[in-house]
Amino acid sequence: MGIGILMEKNKEGGVKIVECYEGGPGEKAGLEEGDIISAIDGEDITEDEVSDVADIVRNSDKDSVVLTVHREGAEDAMEITVPVTDVELPSVFHEMLDSKIGYIRITQFTGVTGEQYQEAFDDLQKQGMEKMIVDLRDNPVDFLILSVMSCGNLPEGLIVYTEDKDGNREEEKCDGKNELRIPLAVLVNESSASASEIFAGAVQDYGIGTIVGTTTYGKGVVQSIRQLSDGSAIKLTVANYYTPKGNNINKTGIKPDIEVSLDTSLLNKNKDEITHDEDNQLQEAIKAVEKEK
Repeated sequence: MGIGILMEKNKEGGVKIVECYEGGPGEKAGLEEGDIISAIDGEDITEDEVSDVADIVRNSDKDSVVLTVHREGAEDAMEITVPVTDVELPSVFHEMLDSKIGYIRITQFTGVTGEQYQEAFDDLQKQGMEKMIVDLRDNPVDFLILSVMSCGNLPEGLIVYTEDKDGNREEEKCDGKNELRIPLAVLVNESSASASEIFAGAVQDYGIGTIVGTTTYGKGVVQSIRQLSDGSAIKLTVANYYTPKGNNINKTGIKPDIEVSLDTSLLNKNKDEITHDEDNQLQEAIKAVEKEK
């Protein structure tokens, strides 16, 4: 369930829409890239994290949500009603870079991410991919083990495990059938969370690739929403999750092998995105895979 948008945390509060997927309910309702959402159904969300905002929308018991939207150039906030529907949104994008470097960008983990990832990977292989970069920057979506397992190219063995307060442990493993055997780099930043951190942590623990960027968000807990008798709800932490080597990344994150911050000085009012050539983090990832044999 969702409204067909990709969000990021807005520094001044609320969340910013960075992409409205074509044909999705958000686009049809009139949402635009750059819009700032400050409330949902009248409830202030300016202090909420992106994953919490996504939960509010996905867990809504209504057919639609009313978003309080602030748009550049508009004097007053707008109230936009958006249907909450089952949406199959593109979450994986790919292309072949120079030197036969396959580039896969995962914007979020959904129920179809694994399938989309495999299709992208197969296409790049057909094009003769010899090295690969997986871009998980600004991917804040909640913990979804199955997505990580299905789109991993990870070796056979433990990928992640959870442990509750009583020491009860549950493990998720990979069969290794699609293990990657070419140079790999994984791009992360401070907005890479949950499933992104599981993937990056497994790559780092197994030593099968280079992590490039900035330290990740550090969300290493499994949470559950419990409904109360008065109609309200609380979110409870029910377990911690750990990388294959037993590292709990909660509040510490995954520290990159190559630390480099994105040079945002290239952005200006007339340019919302930087090119691959201007993306200094991507360029470092390219250097990393080119060094590997």
